[in-house]
Amino acid sequence: MIIPVLLAGGSGNRLWPLSRELYPKQCINLTDPHQSLIQQTLTRVGRCGIESAPVVVCNNDHRFLIAQQMLELGIAGTIMLEPAARNTAAAIALAAFEVQQYAPGASLLVLPADHLIGDAERFSEVVSEAYSRAVNGALVTFGILPGYPETGYGYIEAAQYGQVSPIKAFHEKPDLDTATGYVNAGNYYWNSGMFMFTPETYLAELKCFQPAVYDAVAAAMAERYTDLDFIRVGAEAFSRAPSISIDNGIMERTEKGAVIPYDGDWSDIGSWQSVYEHAQKDDNGNALVGDVVVENVHNSLIRSDSRLVAAVGLSDIAIIDTHDALLVMARENSQTVKTVVNQLKSNSRTEIRQHQKVYRPWGSYETVNLGEHYQVKHVKVKPGAKLALQVHRHRAEHWVILEGTAKVRIGEHEQILHANESIHINVGDVHTLQNPGDSVLDLIEVQTGDRIDEDDVIRFADYYQGEAGGPGEL
Repeated sequence: MIIPVLLAGGSGNRLWPLSRELYPKQCINLTDPHQSLIQQTLTRVGRCGIESAPVVVCNNDHRFLIAQQMLELGIAGTIMLEPAARNTAAAIALAAFEVQQYAPGASLLVLPADHLIGDAERFSEVVSEAYSRAVNGALVTFGILPGYPETGYGYIEAAQYGQVSPIKAFHEKPDLDTATGYVNAGNYYWNSGMFMFTPETYLAELKCFQPAVYDAVAAAMAERYTDLDFIRVGAEAFSRAPSISIDNGIMERTEKGAVIPYDGDWSDIGSWQSVYEHAQKDDNGNALVGDVVVENVHNSLIRSDSRLVAAVGLSDIAIIDTHDALLVMARENSQTVKTVVNQLKSNSRTEIRQHQKVYRPWGSYETVNLGEHYQVKHVKVKPGAKLALQVHRHRAEHWVILEGTAKVRIGEHEQILHANESIHINVGDVHTLQNPGDSVLDLIEVQTGDRIDEDDVIRFADYYQGEAGGPGEL
């Protein structure tokens, strides 16, 4: 039996402004208009003939997004929440301890949730070969045959090339000269971050080489409990785990490690350059997404999520336009976007954390207009969803129903509202909102008052365990 384990904890800083801390790249339709990267990964696992429910490891902020991504595919699985970021050795240990409880002897297929693999048939063949090694006690990693000297990937140095081989070393992202030397040497692979092994083998090697990680995760799992559809573990215990990767912590030290070559199409989609390389292009080599008009533009990536973008007389550039941020750069500089993100972070800019459109467990909201004493939001509430019972001390709210049915409670009074009807919530009114219908509730919220911020809320009932934000923040 193979249990897929998806690592979904990253935020994809190099894909800003589309990828944000609260809406990471694995949940974005980057290369496929119909599926996000994590949905493509889940679909790919199914095409390998793996029918076992997946285990997804993610952080608390992304839990409802990940659950929604799986729900859209009709896939049920286990979602484990990392209380803190402690790198891949600890994240994989969470899944290993969990699977060991209900499927001892199964093999874990560990996959980053945000990678792109085009050759599903070849991938399935390599997975089968890795499985035959894993059940016999090997810790297998997948090495990608390098097509060119890439500086954005780490490398695996193998004892032999072109076959399943012991691992000599892992190497961090090199400069161009070093990467060229790796490719010319012939026994180096791109590090894919994909692995296969049994929980028993992994945990035994973890206990041997990284006992502090093992002990911290074991203690955290001893406090394991279920919260809605998620599995939580002891936060204080988990935080004691050293932050170390499986590569450096285990695979470089164990004598059971092996690298298996994968020669199919693969990308970690870690930059706008890689998005461009895998995008469908027109006759001029342009990848255009959204409302885009070009004249005399060549070999460029232009994406608009909201408004018309026009470009004239440009080559080899990337333009990424979102509701609240615009990125313009030479495509060759796409690896340095993270530097811009770090500048924004040092200036406490909210644009790195979330979009104007914010997704919540109950639906979404988008800021349409914002002034000193007012804010207008477009709100969508899922069927059956309910917002927290709450009160605002400094602002009033006016809701206008556009489509669907709203059940509104103000104090002890409840009423049903339909399209083209509205209701006013005064400062100090205790209120909540629910969608009792079987279609999305669509409404406009107008906030007015002395304070227009997300801190002006007191919650009396929180149906989603403290998930903040939105009209009637949760």
